Amino acid sequence: MNDKLSELLQNNTKEEILDYFTSALEKSDEAPFWKEKIVPFVDAILSVLLALKKQNILFTPEGEIKEALDSELFYKWTDLISLRTLAFTLELSNAQNKLLRTSYKDVAYEKVDLEVLGKYLSSYKVDLTEEDHLDFPVGNYNLHIGMVTIIKSLF
Repeated sequence: MNDKLSELLQNNTKEEILDYFTSALEKSDEAPFWKEKIVPFVDAILSVLLALKKQNILFTPEGEIKEALDSELFYKWTDLISLRTLAFTLELSNAQNKLLRTSYKDVAYEKVDLEVLGKYLSSYKVDLTEEDHLDFPVGNYNLHIGMVTIIKSLF
């Protein structure tokens, strides 16, 4: 994939990517409401994906191995339920000091800091204590679909 978002994800730091999003949103005609929601959303996603990229252990929500952090993988993780699943997968992996629930076998794994992602998900009333209890306001799910639509329009 040779698109601007993939290029950003593969070649830039989190700060540079967030600066790009901030600038693109400033130039867009989106309402301030969306602008203040999207950057923290992208920050939460990047806080874990860039850590996984650094360790060369990227994977899809289904646990399939991915070679590169591109726009396709990024968008897969923008789904609120997938992002919640990622938080639980990494929390469990951190507790056991090995990457779990993926197609990777016997790979080196360093704990991933989940603070930014956890705070973000909690701010949208996503239950991070009981994985089998999938309950959060539908409006929050719909809000995230709207944010993804706007993110795609920026690229």
